[in-house]
Amino acid sequence: MSGLTRFLGDTPLRVFLKLLVVSFLVGVVMSAFGWSPFDVIDWIRDTLLRIWNMGFATVDRFLGYLALGAAIVIPAFIVLRLFSLRR
Repeated sequence: MSGLTRFLGDTPLRVFLKLLVVSFLVGVVMSAFGWSPFDVIDWIRDTLLRIWNMGFATVDRFLGYLALGAAIVIPAFIVLRLFSLRR
C-alpha cells in the first residue's frame, strides 16, 4: 500500500469519486436551504463572536454539564468494569 493510499484511506480515484458524490449531495442540500459557503462561514464567525462576547459563559456552562455528566458516567464505568473483571 503506497503512502498516498494509506493517507487517503483508499485509492486516489475512489476517494475522488466519493468526494465528488458527497460534494454534489451537500451542494443540493445547501441549495435547497438557500445557503452559500459564505453563509456557513458567517455563521461560524458569528457563533465564535457570540461566545467571545458572552464572556465565555457558554464554555463555563459546557464544563459544568461535562462535570455533571462525569459525576454519573465515571463511577458507573468503574462499577461496570469491576463487574466485568469478576467474569
